[in-house]
Amino acid sequence: MTTSPPQVNGHKRPAMPVLGDWLPVAKTPAPAEPEPIETAPVAPKPDLVAEAEAEAIRSRAYADREAARLIAEAEAKAVEIKAAEEARKLKLANDKAEARAREEQAARDARIAESNRKREDAERASEAARQAEKDDQEAAAAVAKEVAVADDKWRSYALWFYRVCAVVAMPVQIAAFYNPRALWLMVAPVMLEGGAWVVQKGAASAVANGRPSWHYRLIAWLLAFIAAGINLWHGLNAFDPATALGTAFASLAGPGVWDLHEHGRIRRRDGVLTRRERKAAKKAAKKQAAEKARQQADERAAREVATKAAAETAKRLAERRAKEFPKVWEHAQKLAADLGETTITESIWKRAKLDVDGALPGESAEIFRMRNSAELRVEAARQKKPVSTLSKTMNAQRASQMPPTSKPRIYNPPARAGRRRAGDTPKYVAAARKQAAITARNASTEEQK
Repeated sequence: MTTSPPQVNGHKRPAMPVLGDWLPVAKTPAPAEPEPIETAPVAPKPDLVAEAEAEAIRSRAYADREAARLIAEAEAKAVEIKAAEEARKLKLANDKAEARAREEQAARDARIAESNRKREDAERASEAARQAEKDDQEAAAAVAKEVAVADDKWRSYALWFYRVCAVVAMPVQIAAFYNPRALWLMVAPVMLEGGAWVVQKGAASAVANGRPSWHYRLIAWLLAFIAAGINLWHGLNAFDPATALGTAFASLAGPGVWDLHEHGRIRRRDGVLTRRERKAAKKAAKKQAAEKARQQADERAAREVATKAAAETAKRLAERRAKEFPKVWEHAQKLAADLGETTITESIWKRAKLDVDGALPGESAEIFRMRNSAELRVEAARQKKPVSTLSKTMNAQRASQMPPTSKPRIYNPPARAGRRRAGDTPKYVAAARKQAAITARNASTEEQK
């Protein structure tokens, strides 16, 4: 007999109904007929399996609700975390954009400030240049004005000095030409002094028009010397030596000072340098000549060094060629002697290399073989095959004695005979026979593989 559990699916088991007294079975006399006993109505027997299934369904529903709640909470948490992350990223992006905008604005402000500064500097420089130009113009104008004033004063003083000298020199000349019976001769001094003045004005006109003025000045000096001679002769005869010398000097000094004034104008018009300017120009020319001579000496030294270096290079090249290519060098020497050249030029070397090696400089049979071998190795590396197998596909020309290829060989016997005989094909040289044997051996090895 088993004892039922006190609970089923978490609920208290209901009390089992008692159907009557339980007594062990024993041999007893037949009982008397019992009296009818009134019993209460029996409650229906509960279905334990259905309750268990219901409880399981409720448990699953509860577990599903809990799982859904947990999933919903997890999803809500994930959405919240994602939203927070998105907000953080958006904030970072906004912060970066704001920082970038601030940097761009700062850079823009810096560029604007730099542009303004440059514009202000340019304006200041332009204003300074205009002010400097204005100052230069004012200085030049002041200098020109000063020069003009000085020239005007110089011209005025020279003119007044000429007049004073004429006034001083003419009385003695008039006294020299005085004759009571020929008073008209006293006009001669006026003619001499006036003629000299007229000729000086002609010289001034020639200077202003850019014409030669030397002959005007020569005539003026001639008239001045005549007047000075008259003053000196009459002064010594009629007066004292002081009067003679003074009046003679006056006759020469007036035209001389005026001619000095005109001489300065002529030199300024012709651009003649002053003594200081000539000395400075001479010094500059001497310095320039020395600099030019130094440059020429440097160039000559550089050319000598370059020539010496080229000669050394050519010598080393010749020695190396003679060592590396003795046959070609010997033939090149013969060619140079035959062609009348003292040295082996590049054209002679090219011709000698072509004659001896059959190839131009930089090429030879060994180089061609090395290049072909390298190409074969590269092709084998690309096709992932041994180098020996490439000859089957790359070498299309084979003689009848060479090993067969993947394609069937079509043999065409000589037309003069029905079959081949010994000596029909010329024999290969020893190197060719050796190479053919190596190729055949490699081909047979590949076919066995």
